Amino acid sequence: MAFALKAAASTAGSASLAAAGPRRGAAPAAGRVSFRGAPAAAPVVAVRAAAAAAVAQDRRSISGTFAELREQGKTALVPFITAGDPDLATTAKALKILDACGSDVIELGVPYSDPLADGPVIQASATRALAKGTTFEDVISMVKEVIPELSCPVSLFTYYNPILKRGIPNFMTIVKEAGLRGLVVPDVPLEETDILRSEAAKNNLELVLLTTPTTPNERMEKIAQASEGFIYLVYLVLLDKAPDLKTKVSTVGVTGTRANVSGKVQSLLQDIKKVTEKPVAVGFGVSTAEHVKQIAGWGADGVIVGSAMVRLLGESASPEEGLKKLEELAKTLKAALE
Repeated sequence: MAFALKAAASTAGSASLAAAGPRRGAAPAAGRVSFRGAPAAAPVVAVRAAAAAAVAQDRRSISGTFAELREQGKTALVPFITAGDPDLATTAKALKILDACGSDVIELGVPYSDPLADGPVIQASATRALAKGTTFEDVISMVKEVIPELSCPVSLFTYYNPILKRGIPNFMTIVKEAGLRGLVVPDVPLEETDILRSEAAKNNLELVLLTTPTTPNERMEKIAQASEGFIYLVYLVLLDKAPDLKTKVSTVGVTGTRANVSGKVQSLLQDIKKVTEKPVAVGFGVSTAEHVKQIAGWGADGVIVGSAMVRLLGESASPEEGLKKLEELAKTLKAALE
């Protein structure tokens, strides 16, 4: 995530469905909606639209989800998957599986041709999705159908160019109408987020900002103050496979799975929590139950798992196999946080 990290550091530049059973935060049944005042011959489409609107309104915000989990003394599981890899039909099934397995917030990545913030696994995933012809409009169309069936909020992870291409106000309206609750735009520095935050707020969307190990304290405070939903702590954990200390690398820059979690994550969390009461989620490099358990023990409000899930979906022998493995991983990670 070279560009995003550079921007954050610089002061100038800136988861079977039935087996899962009911879970906290399940989406309200459409039957709760009262149509007492509607004409007897009201078109079916109007009834469905009203029901969908009621469900969307009842679905909690990202910040509300974190607040409830904090009251319960729990840490949020935030999985990330790429839309369209291996195909959008599989993505739709994956969203439902992740939700049923207890995900608290889901990040959905829009495939982009130049994903600077992503490591090789997610870059390859985006390339495959684009090769299949996946477009932003296709992603939004799929999301509109799936989100009413989910109980957890979904946040969109997208680069800035697709936003500019459609115009910021129009983009935010599209995202809101799709039922999405948040937005992560990794390649926009703090100084250039004013209009994004303003338009997001008008559409009840929470714009999540990122901070890194190299972000100066003063700048980190500003990011924490401006970020909504939660604060995204970008930290790629220390590679610990080589016995020679000289070959160990602190990989701050792009996403990807790592061997062990560096203890520095704990001190970074403490530094952020000194300046804000907003929830902090650690991402980029988290891939195992041991990772999430350790990070949760250090005080993180959320743990974001991306590359490990993306690899299962995109690199399995078949979509069915990928979904099965995704479900197994999501259940394992959720259990580690209970």
